[in-house]
Amino acid sequence: MVMAGESQFHVLAVDDSIIDRKIIQTLLKTLSYQVTTVDSGAKALEFLGLHQDDTTNPNTPSPPNNHQEVEVNLVITDYCMPGMTGYDLLKKIKESSLRNMPVVIMSSENVPSRITRCLEEGAEEFFLKPVRLSDLSKLRPLMLKTKLKDQNQKQEEKAAFQSPKLQQVEQKQQPSNDDKGKAIDEGLSPEKKN
Repeated sequence: MVMAGESQFHVLAVDDSIIDRKIIQTLLKTLSYQVTTVDSGAKALEFLGLHQDDTTNPNTPSPPNNHQEVEVNLVITDYCMPGMTGYDLLKKIKESSLRNMPVVIMSSENVPSRITRCLEEGAEEFFLKPVRLSDLSKLRPLMLKTKLKDQNQKQEEKAAFQSPKLQQVEQKQQPSNDDKGKAIDEGLSPEKKN
């Protein structure tokens, strides 16, 4: 499996129909996405490192995920599947530590109440089948937005967990404005002052 680079996004496509999986896979690959396909919501959760019986507490650490070699940037799933529906999969993802991951639902049935329910639960888009290339071209902005949000969140977490001593050391290494002013008054550059 290829590691996802900055320019290549990885999409997990979930559909119980092998024909629909192949169509989605071909269209996504046309757009230069890396694609993994699975045939059920349970397999999607497993691939994502989530489990059907996990509690819905997003703060609970999940067990180590040794089988997933790449980061998934988006899940696109069929609505009507045996066992776990696409709506159920959406809810599981949004209740997990992956709640910021974009999820797109597809269905061959145009049922407005179903579409509204999925969008209210957190789906980014709802596509009617047959899915077209023009539909899938809407995915890149969703993944870029999420990737930027994740990067900002990681930077904020890093800053929040930075030790107070390290912050003090960094403050001492940077000359204060008063020190710079004194150095300038003495005719020295602030960087060369001893």
